[in-house]
Amino acid sequence: MRTVPLAEARTLPLWRRPIALLFLMAMAMPVAFATWSALLNNFVIEAADFDGADIGLLHTVREIPGFFAIGVIAIILFMREQVLAVVSLGLLGVATALTAQFPSLGGILTITMLSSIGFHYYETVNQSLQLQWIDKARAPQMLGWLLAAGSGATLVAYVLIVMTWEAFDLSYAFVYWISGGFTAVVALVCYLAYPQFEAPNPQIKKMILRRRYWLYYALQFMSGARRQIFVVFAGFMMVERFGWEVHQVTSLFLINLVLNMICAPLIGRMVHVWGERRVLIVEYAGLIAVFLAYGGVYWFGWGVVIAAALYVVDHLFFAMALALKTYFQKIADPGDIAPTAAVAFTINHIAAVFLPVLLGLMWLWSPGAVFFLAAGMAGVSLCLALMIPRHPEPGNETIFAAVLPTPAE
Repeated sequence: MRTVPLAEARTLPLWRRPIALLFLMAMAMPVAFATWSALLNNFVIEAADFDGADIGLLHTVREIPGFFAIGVIAIILFMREQVLAVVSLGLLGVATALTAQFPSLGGILTITMLSSIGFHYYETVNQSLQLQWIDKARAPQMLGWLLAAGSGATLVAYVLIVMTWEAFDLSYAFVYWISGGFTAVVALVCYLAYPQFEAPNPQIKKMILRRRYWLYYALQFMSGARRQIFVVFAGFMMVERFGWEVHQVTSLFLINLVLNMICAPLIGRMVHVWGERRVLIVEYAGLIAVFLAYGGVYWFGWGVVIAAALYVVDHLFFAMALALKTYFQKIADPGDIAPTAAVAFTINHIAAVFLPVLLGLMWLWSPGAVFFLAAGMAGVSLCLALMIPRHPEPGNETIFAAVLPTPAE
């Protein structure tokens, strides 16, 4: 496979250029991952009789590769980032296709680990390739289009599931084979049809951990802990407590996707006008109320309509997390962004390794208590957000910068 410098890639046909490869991968990944997510709760309950402890263990296993995603730095010492991205995408597709072939706790945990390695390593490397291959002047617009392409692929996958699941009495095995197989085939095309693109700037392959970014690290840690409770138990509740079927769960995902596509640009505008501090305060205060209301669904017997509405509102609040990215962008040295992003990805997954399995055991005792604990975590995040200054910048990372010297590292 020949190597093409990035500057010469413009001489290639449009469909073989780096940006075309990024778009192709951006549309292929959600087909497998979104389908896996949409069918997961129903599949594990029907096929393996999962309870709260089992689903917690499953998501702990799923997040282990995210915790070790920092290992990408070691892999790219002997494998090109582009090859690693395509191989990881193919692994995600193949593992998704095989998911229904192992309808037991051990089998589901094993195949989930494999698909998670593909997903997390693809996401890590793909972000790096986007930043290397897209010109800085075009990056915001192009990254937005890539996000839209992925959202569009997710939308198509959800619509197809909703329209065909009951109408054609589909099986889990068939849907997983089709979605995972599609992603795997696209990964193979990406490997065979595209040259190896050479970026002009070699990447530094080491980690950076600075004391002056401590507030960003803390917010990332709490974000990962909070999000695990939502990802693991909010959807599981809809199936276990209210008996929702696949097409109903997918319809709820579909509503969230459409609303996020509409509201995300508005949230971006809100961050620009209000600043990161105010937007994150609104997010965390809103999440406290949502998680307390989730607990009320169990403790006070509130109905399925309220539970579904909370699920949608929850997604909208989580979309405000983009303010955390722009906060770091404002306080970071330009050379720190890529390595710190890798470190932050690992920090975000620390709680994900142990929290789901522990809370799964708590779920067996009191599901409402799990959501009340999440409200407490959102409260801690709110306290941390109050430490963000109105105009963050290097040397002004926290509200204490005026009275405390900024660490050099």
